[in-house]
Amino acid sequence: AEPLTHPCRPRSRSPPRCWLRSNPYQASLLRDSVRRYLQLPADQTVLILHAKVAQKSYGNEKRFFCPPPCVYLSGPGWKLKQEQIKARDLGEAGFRVCGYMGLDSMGSSLMETQKLSFEEQPDAKGFSCAKALYISDTDKRKHFRLVLKLFFSNGQEIGTFHSKLIKVISKPSQKKQSLKNTDLCISSGSKVSLFNRLRSQTVSTRYLSVEGGAFIASARQWAAFTLHLADERCSRSEFPLREGYIRYGSVVQLVCTATGITLPPLIIRKVMKQYAMLDVDEPISQLHKCAFQFQGSDRMYLCLSTEKVIQFQASPCPKEPNRELLNDGSCWTIISTETVEYTFSESLACVREPVSPVPLIAALQLTGGGDVAMLELQGEYFHAHLKVWFGDVEAETMYRSPKSLVCVVPDVSAFGSNWRWLRYPITVPLLLIRDDGLIYSSSFTFTYTPEQSCIPGQQLLSDVPQDSDKLLDSIHQEFTRTNFHLFMQ
Repeated sequence: AEPLTHPCRPRSRSPPRCWLRSNPYQASLLRDSVRRYLQLPADQTVLILHAKVAQKSYGNEKRFFCPPPCVYLSGPGWKLKQEQIKARDLGEAGFRVCGYMGLDSMGSSLMETQKLSFEEQPDAKGFSCAKALYISDTDKRKHFRLVLKLFFSNGQEIGTFHSKLIKVISKPSQKKQSLKNTDLCISSGSKVSLFNRLRSQTVSTRYLSVEGGAFIASARQWAAFTLHLADERCSRSEFPLREGYIRYGSVVQLVCTATGITLPPLIIRKVMKQYAMLDVDEPISQLHKCAFQFQGSDRMYLCLSTEKVIQFQASPCPKEPNRELLNDGSCWTIISTETVEYTFSESLACVREPVSPVPLIAALQLTGGGDVAMLELQGEYFHAHLKVWFGDVEAETMYRSPKSLVCVVPDVSAFGSNWRWLRYPITVPLLLIRDDGLIYSSSFTFTYTPEQSCIPGQQLLSDVPQDSDKLLDSIHQEFTRTNFHLFMQ
């Protein structure tokens, strides 16, 4: 996002009376809780990975979603919750997380959904996937969402979480894609999954993944890769990225979104009947068969051998120089993927209700100026029981719609008298807090910038005063790495 800051100007007007704010006693209790949270965040994160398109089933045939939707549970808050449940003498059995996943608008019956059991991975994340979900031809929708319901095994509901929209297609497009209709095209910088099926058998499906710092072909888990379009005239060390839609014959780079590990520059080729087509330059479409040739190599392609990822040398076709013969392991199916992440913390609250709907902030817009500045939060799943906090300072908040919240930007003096006169900007995290104290963190921050005119007759301080508020000092150090910009990861 573009840099978005607000001058540290003393406020002379009161905010409108119609805006909601906690009573002084409640605000004081909440502020103490938020300070403890900022010093030691105990977040609980639910991450849903899924494909951007789904192929419809016909008749009795069930085309299970591929790759299967996956759910990851991460964050120290889950461990803290386990300790709280243990303290109530419910034991380990009461803490286990279980869930159900299905399609939205399918009804309330759990028979129409798939049960999920979570297993703990070496990185302490909980993992589960729904391998048997499909959409039948009797469902006439063009788009749908996945619905995830999570519970503790003692019966306590955690919440309901939705995927992003998934587009329904009848089958992979066989005709040449046009950039006039980009619905199924794949753009540079988007996330994709790659899978391989030997002899087109579903049971042999392997997904390109990363494990232990190495690329593998996994039958259980799949990774999302950011697909970058590169300037093929530049060397590998430079590798400047480009915008636009990916075409066959382009030089690309695959970057694992979870680990950042990358493959060398690759030339993406169209596959037809196990041949790599060297003269095709049309846009790539969803669920197309493709191959990845290592740039500068002698017909070497990305290939799998059981669970290993290797290089395979294709055979030339003397009669057809624009084709190269591949093996089964070198033919990959490509599909765009989506990720949605929900983060909350109930470590400091006595939460009796489900944590959902978990609000998602997509963008910020600063309006007004002078004595009163307004900040609009744009996103999804907002409701009237939320208030915006700038670090440990509550802002007067007004609910507009499920997609919009507006708040009055607090004066910088609310962070302590010393902070008004600092020479450099201060950056604070933006939080949403429910009435019962449930905290929803975000990847957004807000920056206050000093103004020369707000310190008449005084010399600007070059260092932080020794007696400055320790909490704000720690917040400043923690968020300095954001380069004083509003941003979203």
